Amino acid sequence: MTRSVDLNSDMGEGYGPWPMGDDAALLRIVTSANVACGFHAGDPDVMARTMRLAVENGVGIGAHPGFPDLQGFGRRRMDLPHTTLANIVRYQVGAAAAIAASVGGRLRHLKLHGALANMAAEDEAMARICYEAALGVQPDLVVMVLAATQQERAAKALGCAVAHEIFADRAYEDDATLVDRRKPGAVIHDPARAAERMVEMVKAGAIIAESGKRIPTRIDTICLHGDTAEAVEIARAVRAALEGAAVTVAGL
Repeated sequence: MTRSVDLNSDMGEGYGPWPMGDDAALLRIVTSANVACGFHAGDPDVMARTMRLAVENGVGIGAHPGFPDLQGFGRRRMDLPHTTLANIVRYQVGAAAAIAASVGGRLRHLKLHGALANMAAEDEAMARICYEAALGVQPDLVVMVLAATQQERAAKALGCAVAHEIFADRAYEDDATLVDRRKPGAVIHDPARAAERMVEMVKAGAIIAESGKRIPTRIDTICLHGDTAEAVEIARAVRAALEGAAVTVAGL
């Protein structure tokens, strides 16, 4: 059984005067922050504010690049040329690295967002393009991958530092990909259920799909989405349940 696990959350997803999620509260609970880089959400001011709070709370900072899709929050699939795909990742990682440095921090990890992440989980070549682009900007990044998917295969083939991720607030298909958000039950809103299933998965060393199928995997980090209405409650419940099961919650 895993004895130590990172707890990460997607954040910095407000835009101008429109806030999203309670980043300040989450940053007192989680150990890693995946900060939107301005393409699917966020802007330079939101990035700086979020990263500054992460530094103050001792939380690791990650770049969270997505498709250029503000209206769709990066959750709409796009078919982009490989060169363009690589460049949008480089652009966002570069921006994140610059803002992190400006507030006294440094990028520690990379995590793809939304439809970009889901497509890369199904397509090893696409995942590799994204990861090579990011590592070309900062070679020592830890790449967070959706465990047991093509993302993991791509990262391991590159020989980079890898963190295997599972989700507290999302349901799984039998191939370890996430249930489409359009389907009932895809997003888990009950903090108690999220906490219980995370302890169960960490103890089992496996992703447990909705069908009950167990997919053995290493588990290094657990994610919850900052834009979920119950995000702070889920974070608290998951952390408390893990610590109650003698699992240490610590940064990567």
